[in-house]
Amino acid sequence: MCPLWADGTCVTNDPRMERAELAAWLRLQLTPGVGNIAARQLLTAFGLPQGIFDATAQALERVVSARQSAALKQEPPEWQTLLDTTWQWLQANPQANRVLALGDPSYPQSLLHMEDPPLLLYAMGAPQAWCDGGLANGMLHCMAVVGSRNPTPQGAANARQFSQALAQAGLTIVSGLALGVDGAAHEGALDGAADGRLATIAVVGTGLDRVYPRQHRDLAHRIAQRGVLLSEYPLGTPPLSANFPRRNRIIAGLANATLVVEAALKSGSLITARLASEQGKDVYAIPGSIHSTQARGCHALIKQGAKLVESAQDVLEEMPSYVPLRITSNFVAGDSINTGAGDELDQSDPLLDALGFDPMGLDALQARTGLDTPHLQARLMELEVHGQVARLPGGLFQQIARA
Repeated sequence: MCPLWADGTCVTNDPRMERAELAAWLRLQLTPGVGNIAARQLLTAFGLPQGIFDATAQALERVVSARQSAALKQEPPEWQTLLDTTWQWLQANPQANRVLALGDPSYPQSLLHMEDPPLLLYAMGAPQAWCDGGLANGMLHCMAVVGSRNPTPQGAANARQFSQALAQAGLTIVSGLALGVDGAAHEGALDGAADGRLATIAVVGTGLDRVYPRQHRDLAHRIAQRGVLLSEYPLGTPPLSANFPRRNRIIAGLANATLVVEAALKSGSLITARLASEQGKDVYAIPGSIHSTQARGCHALIKQGAKLVESAQDVLEEMPSYVPLRITSNFVAGDSINTGAGDELDQSDPLLDALGFDPMGLDALQARTGLDTPHLQARLMELEVHGQVARLPGGLFQQIARA
């Protein structure tokens, strides 16, 4: 651990900006018609943002269009308000809140290999996120865990348990704070990570002064205490639909590899997997039932060359350059979450054998077992209480564990 100032920040490599520097970066980010590509070209030509604004229109037009040059000479109308808001946010919690600019020593170096790295990153995180080079050196062992917003009960359990086991082994879990697999992955990472290590990184599609979805407000606070919340969007940015596919490139860029837990064929998780593959990074996928729409995306990835994994150990063995800190459990997809209650149930329950692991309706299950409706419903309720069967939409049931 590096030495800390009295406010909890690192003595070495303190990445905090001065207000004038922040003002110039925000103005560049807000200038209409000047996107990340043009901004990087300008930074290459003129150095820091203030050098861009000090340049003549003629000099600017040697790098960008006349329209972009004219826009750079005008102050964006919302600039001063955003500057005041952002500065107040930084001062309100200097131990946790940061704005990291492209080229900052604490900017994640892995993002520089992307085709379109963010110009600015807004970060809120635990003090250890800023030590020993901050996020720049903290990205050496990250695993993205992504999947459906509407997973099956087994998919949610897989996401949580894989993430917990991988966090126990010393990996930082990266995901998007969405409902479903993302949330389960963050929860598992928080459960498994050792104290003093970054448990998880949540890349969000809003400003960091907002939590979306609202159901994850408590989870976001826990992540800020033991991990990092990260966004390329200015404070006040609402949850616009176009922002979420774009943030997936950051998830893929931060991580060394990507694990897809469950995904339909049109899932946004497949975007993350594609971006990771284009960056030359490994993609892993957990297989599922051939009858489950939530497994078809994973099966498609496996057909395209993603590595099929059934346990956290499978993932670790595919990362030969990484030496795990430890792994106290080797969760296999389909294993139960151990509550102790399942010990009281028959190890070879005929109803569970008839149900298998595919979703099934009551009529089909009744035809397989020959049980009358009252007895079948009572037995399903018992198994549901013990966490071995889940009730799905549409009157379906699915086995999610074997004790």
